Amino acid sequence: MDTPVGFKAELIRGKIVVSPFSTLRYLRSMRALREQLKVHAPEGYITETSPILFRFPAAERAYAPDLFVADEAAFDEEGRHADSAALSLVAEFTSVSTKDADWNEKLEVYGRLVPVYLVVDMQEKEITCFSDPSPHGYRFRQTVSFGEDLHVPEPFDCTVDTSAF
Repeated sequence: MDTPVGFKAELIRGKIVVSPFSTLRYLRSMRALREQLKVHAPEGYITETSPILFRFPAAERAYAPDLFVADEAAFDEEGRHADSAALSLVAEFTSVSTKDADWNEKLEVYGRLVPVYLVVDMQEKEITCFSDPSPHGYRFRQTVSFGEDLHVPEPFDCTVDTSAF
């Protein structure tokens, strides 16, 4: 689906949802997180904030995460949608319009497959790390306030400094 410039489309609850890209004030937080994760990403993986749609066939969903770390080989394919199996980390930066989906539906879908899911709650000024996915969702959760360090587990095994958030 072609979207207007500055918008992205996702398949949420069986509906195509078109929403604007993040606001300007999110850039510093996104860049700080991307730069910190990039040096700890598994070899052959890229850390991006590009609007790429990942398909989750088992859940009949497709999401365009705000930030992702994925196997670079997944982008050698033709087409417009990447395979969600390539993901090692997804980060969503909440907004008033997407917060519910980030904390509920996406948490449920990512929690079955993606090794690490970060919810950067811009309204509450907190970041939550979910890890250890299972058929029933994530088994581990840790939340810290902006300004505190957050440990991101394997395959990253690093500490993220959230003071720039």
